[in-house]
Amino acid sequence: MGIGKWMTAGIALASLGSVVAHSQYRGDESEEPAYDVVLSEEGFELRKYAPMIVAEVTHTGSRRRASGASFRRLAAYIFAQDRPAGGERIAMTSPVIQERVDQDERIAMTSPVIQEETSEDQWRMRFVMPGRFTMETLPQPPADITLTEVPTRRVAAVRFNGMARSGDLAVMEAMLTEWVEDQDFTPIGSFEYAFYDAPMVPGPLRRNEVLIEVAP
Repeated sequence: MGIGKWMTAGIALASLGSVVAHSQYRGDESEEPAYDVVLSEEGFELRKYAPMIVAEVTHTGSRRRASGASFRRLAAYIFAQDRPAGGERIAMTSPVIQERVDQDERIAMTSPVIQEETSEDQWRMRFVMPGRFTMETLPQPPADITLTEVPTRRVAAVRFNGMARSGDLAVMEAMLTEWVEDQDFTPIGSFEYAFYDAPMVPGPLRRNEVLIEVAP
């Protein structure tokens, strides 16, 4: 199945964040995580990501509800609105990354924001920290936000445009699964959703991705 017919898939971010975060988030001006493209084929890519640091938070509920709560918490951290010591603001990167957390994992684990289920699932959202920071130089986050070092990893990705509603994400998951199987890759963990643009960007111009880590 060609990827072109799915180019209108995407996720609506209008309910995701505070006015402050929305006014400052611009995907086309944001730092993005560094990676090398190992393989590219008809809209799919195998990438090798450099190590990165993420700020992450987990909320329970529907994907949309969890998205809004998580985005607001992470935005308050990077914009120095809710830190024990306040201080320096952190530049917004892209994408924002979201994934469903396994029930037995809970909170285990630069340009994307990373779902419409009705079940009470746990969802983790991650903001990628700008490359100039280390774990030692990042401001101390509130107790409910965790700073995590993500090591080098290989990730299969499919990119698409649009509002990325849940049905569209499911379609892209199926397409990425088929491609991963065709390449004889071994997937690790769950799917991740990466969103690169602010809510005011028209759907056809939005960049979204479905990702999954694969074994070396």
